[in-house]
Amino acid sequence: MGFLIAAVVFVGLLCMFDLVLTLGVLRRLREHTAELERLAGRSIMPSYDPGVLVGRALPEDVAGPRLVAFFDVGCDTCHERAPQFAAAVGGQAALAVITGDAAKVGDLVEVVGGVSDVVTGEDADRIAHAVGVEAFPTFLRTGSDGRIVAADTEPVVLTAMARAR
Repeated sequence: MGFLIAAVVFVGLLCMFDLVLTLGVLRRLREHTAELERLAGRSIMPSYDPGVLVGRALPEDVAGPRLVAFFDVGCDTCHERAPQFAAAVGGQAALAVITGDAAKVGDLVEVVGGVSDVVTGEDADRIAHAVGVEAFPTFLRTGSDGRIVAADTEPVVLTAMARAR
């Protein structure tokens, strides 16, 4: 009988130990949740400023005065801004550089292909890398020498700038 009492006491102590550990884990989860909610209000990644591209030159095979848009097929914002770019071109010389899976570029090419020249595949990757584009979409205005004179993440900013001149 003494053995059963010892076993019940042991199981009771084991359950109390488990309860203490569980409460500790719950407390830590609450702390981590509070920290995540605090961080949710600010961006963890630094924001991208395409203005750092101003002064760089486009590769010679695509240089010249024009609007240039960099899109990626996996970028939801690119699909949202492509119609804005197409509307903003307004007869100006334009180039759309579309990176990503060549099998999925059809939607973006359909939207911007009628108003601009389009580069896809390895050539698009080469141009984006040569210019130094780090985020998509990025919109550029180049001068007659092929150097970037303005860069933004909104196409209307660059077209408004051109109309103001």
